[in-house]
Amino acid sequence: MKYILIVLAFLAMSCNNKAEDAHAHNPDGTHAGEEMPRLDHTIWTDKTELFVEFPALIVGNSSRFAAHFTVLNKHQPVREGSVTVSLVKGDKGLRNTVDAPSSPGIFAPTIQPKEAGTYQLVFELKSPEYSDKITIDDVTVYASTDEAIKALGTAEEDESVSFSKEQAWKIDFQTAPVVSGKIFDVINTSGIWMPSSGSIKSLAAKSNGVVDFKVNNLTEGTAVKQGQLLMSLNSQGLASNNLSTEIANARSNFEQAKSEYERKKELYNSKIIPKSDFEKVESNFSIAKSNYQSLTSGVSGGSKQIVAPFEGFVQSIAVTNGDYVEQGVALVSIGTQKSKVLKTQLAPSYGLTLENVQGIWYQTKDGEWKNVTDGEGSILSIGKVVEFEKPLISVFAQVNADVDMPEGSLTQVQIAMGNATQNTMIPVNALLEDYGSYSVIVQLSGESFERRPVKIGKRNGENVEILQGLEVGEVVVTTGAYQVKMASMSGSTPAHGHEH
Repeated sequence: MKYILIVLAFLAMSCNNKAEDAHAHNPDGTHAGEEMPRLDHTIWTDKTELFVEFPALIVGNSSRFAAHFTVLNKHQPVREGSVTVSLVKGDKGLRNTVDAPSSPGIFAPTIQPKEAGTYQLVFELKSPEYSDKITIDDVTVYASTDEAIKALGTAEEDESVSFSKEQAWKIDFQTAPVVSGKIFDVINTSGIWMPSSGSIKSLAAKSNGVVDFKVNNLTEGTAVKQGQLLMSLNSQGLASNNLSTEIANARSNFEQAKSEYERKKELYNSKIIPKSDFEKVESNFSIAKSNYQSLTSGVSGGSKQIVAPFEGFVQSIAVTNGDYVEQGVALVSIGTQKSKVLKTQLAPSYGLTLENVQGIWYQTKDGEWKNVTDGEGSILSIGKVVEFEKPLISVFAQVNADVDMPEGSLTQVQIAMGNATQNTMIPVNALLEDYGSYSVIVQLSGESFERRPVKIGKRNGENVEILQGLEVGEVVVTTGAYQVKMASMSGSTPAHGHEH
């Protein structure tokens, strides 16, 4: 009988243990088998993208944030700096600061709420390059885990494409907001690059001498810097027109003229000689001084030095190393790519005038569209006369940006005309084309994307009009869209709520 009682007691203890196991809790307060609901937010400022993931905020529970900070320029992770997270209600709140990212771009501060309610969640970033402050409104702190689960439910899978921040940070990746902007009617044509005034300077010999190149492999197209020594003219050993002899003679004439000038000046101030005599001596002195300074300018070691007048490239070379040249002979021409004139021609039927031309876009060597007004460029002139041999009207624009294209080369041009309409637009680089149909990659949140078909309208340089498919304020991928597209075709499911 005693044995039976012991067995019954053991069975009772086992039942109690199973009952307790059935109500066991996870460390975060959820029941066994349950998962704490997780939240994520994506906020863009003009400098930063913040994608933050965190468990639902529960009174008494410590919540760890995975705050992904991306510098929008070049779309790179914030690698240095501190992040402070604050949970604010009225004039009270909690805050926690981490002084460095746990891994590049990812900061992991924690907050342990004390009271339930609705709060502001504030992230303050301080990096060596810049600072930013990002606020998320209406963040709820729940009184218990059960209340959070009841309010938020469980996460459901969707059909979006997962592309992690770590993946985006490793490739050329960029996004841009969908905006409302001015859209013009455009004329698609082509233009030719021409030199602008002052963009080419020809350097001539300022004395007789033998050419000595000072740059190895000096050829057309060689890049040069302002003040760089290109070549020298050496006249040492020449029987006539020797630079050293000319300088000595010029110095003698200068000193003699200076002495005469100073003597005559005293006499003129004392009113002993007439003004006409003094002016003649003063003129001779000025000429002798100018001649001497011209001969000695740029002279080193008895040789006349030829230096680059500005940063640019060698456009042409008129001499070879070792040639003997006389004063005034052209030696080398230096050009710059920082200023050019773009010439395009159109039929007069378009009725172009300076009043109805609203802008001109051109395509660079890399296929990017630029506006002539970049770098304070401008439309110079539009022809008014059509000749029989030349039935087109010429349009000239000054481009002051760096144009890495040879003179005489062609480029695609768009000329904006008339009055603009206000409509939705995105960068043309965001478009994906498949057999005449267009789509874009829309960033739904930090790591969630969607491929969406769009209907396009007019193209205005770097932008394209969107007639259907996008709303102002959405964000599209402009660089790296192909990689996200490939991820969408892989059939992989989004990985939400991952820990870092």
